[in-house]
Amino acid sequence: MADKEKTNSVLTTDGLPADGFGGRLQPGALQATIMMLDDEETTLEVIEAFLEDAGYQTVVVTSDPTTAIDLMHKKRPDVLLLDLNMPEMNGFEVLARMRANDELKHTPVVVLTSANDAATKLKSLELGATDFLAKPVDPSELALRLRNTLAAKAYQDRLTYYDMLTDLPNRRLFMERLDQTLDKAAQTGGIGAILHLDLDRFKQINDALGPRVGDQLLKVVGQRLMQTIRGGDAVGRMQAHPGRRTLSRVGGDEFTVLLPEIVQAEKAASVARRIIDALAAPFSINAHEVFVTASIGIAVFPHDGSDVESIIQNSNAAMSQAKKAGGNTYRYYSHEINTRSMEQLTLENELRRALDARQLQLYYQPKVNTATGQVCGMEALLRWIHPELGFIGPDRFIPLAEEIGLIVPIGAWVLYEACRQNKAWQDAGLPALPVSVNVSGHQFRAGNFAAVITEALKTAELSSEWLTVELTESVIMDNARANVDMLHQIKEIGVALSVDDFGTGYSCLSYLNQFPLDELKVDRSFVNEIQTADDTAAIVTAIIGMAHGLGLKVVAEGVETNEQWAFLRNKECEECQGFLFSKPLPARDFGELLGGPLPGDD
Repeated sequence: MADKEKTNSVLTTDGLPADGFGGRLQPGALQATIMMLDDEETTLEVIEAFLEDAGYQTVVVTSDPTTAIDLMHKKRPDVLLLDLNMPEMNGFEVLARMRANDELKHTPVVVLTSANDAATKLKSLELGATDFLAKPVDPSELALRLRNTLAAKAYQDRLTYYDMLTDLPNRRLFMERLDQTLDKAAQTGGIGAILHLDLDRFKQINDALGPRVGDQLLKVVGQRLMQTIRGGDAVGRMQAHPGRRTLSRVGGDEFTVLLPEIVQAEKAASVARRIIDALAAPFSINAHEVFVTASIGIAVFPHDGSDVESIIQNSNAAMSQAKKAGGNTYRYYSHEINTRSMEQLTLENELRRALDARQLQLYYQPKVNTATGQVCGMEALLRWIHPELGFIGPDRFIPLAEEIGLIVPIGAWVLYEACRQNKAWQDAGLPALPVSVNVSGHQFRAGNFAAVITEALKTAELSSEWLTVELTESVIMDNARANVDMLHQIKEIGVALSVDDFGTGYSCLSYLNQFPLDELKVDRSFVNEIQTADDTAAIVTAIIGMAHGLGLKVVAEGVETNEQWAFLRNKECEECQGFLFSKPLPARDFGELLGGPLPGDD
């Protein structure tokens, strides 16, 4: 019989896992991998059927003892059901090889035998057999022996792989996880990191308040760390997917966080900063208010090492540098990454102050009627002008604002400021024109976005007809059905809705006619190529035709040449914006521009 693996899942009518014989199995037991080695195909088929009926999800069977060890390395069974009498290599030899193998020596083995003599059982026990099962196999006995064996293994695994105080994975499990992660990273070319945390001045706390308080502190610190890296940074378990992030207590007051996959090295710092922020709040333990900080060392693989020993050593070295810096901070092992991370941290801190310090400003770029060349609207664009760092591009600070959660308050300010300025121009006698505001997906999904728009209009005393909300195609299409309702709520306020960067996302045309949209904005990447690429010109023509078919206005972004403008005018694109007409201007300069023809009119 060829080696094979089956997956199966059986539930009782009440939704609980069944053992096939009237009892209940724990969910963890059903997830166990059961392997059988027997040269009798009939026995394999019968036992396999028993296990499938019992609800075991992964069953591996083989009749070839010569390849069994390699198969066990690959499948890592939780229990092996082993026949003793087989040709070429008997069960005793398989047992001996398993117990001599570091990775397999602790795997439970239930021996299948028709022999009842004491010598056979004694030899099996000497070689490390866990239990015996008489042939022919009785299904009830099989279920009970597997249940007991798996329960004993689970308890032993917990003692072996988990810290008894914090219930977190221990150093041994962390090392195994790290080894697996490094192997995967080597195969895929990915990067990851480990964060090594050491609590600052823990010894003084332990000496002053006693070991009981110290132990309790370690326990609650572990709990807070788990909460901090929950979700995308979920704490790994033994059966968890190797790609998940794992928090471990590796000894004393030291913890580690394994980040198996990160986009770039600097991203590990955001996890470190979240941890530092989370530990800032005091801990209340036995009527004592205890303050704890941590020093965190970050090592990135494969940059700082591609094997377990070197990456751990380097994260420890980085942690020591954090200690020398006074604690309550983090350091990368690599100097250049550390420098970039510190620059990013500085930028983050400055951004947190930028709104209150009035460093954020709105610039305005005109939207021009394609046929007449007259200004028919404007787009508000966020800019950051720092007194020392100078102009900081939105491509740098907007992703950062999204990452650290500032985009929602910043976005609310942008909405209000755009409305306030537009109302000020109208009150000054300038033409009444709609202002378009880009909205982040984070802001749109915040849950109260319609209320934020309403409040901005009310506070600025601007009529809703003079505001257009721009959302990217990808934001709208993410959970499109739910977004239909949100867009209708916004539309009921009376503002216009625009799809920004159309053509670059993943639009589902069947949804477009369900959205209460007013306009599509053709992305600048298409406009740039309409004179040089026939296929791009065809795409732009198709977008304009489709939009008109749905009753939508079309705005083209990034218009820089008269030739592009002429093409769009010929295709009846209603509005254009771009450097051909004007670069984005501060409010004072844009106010002076309003009302007159713009450069580029031929």
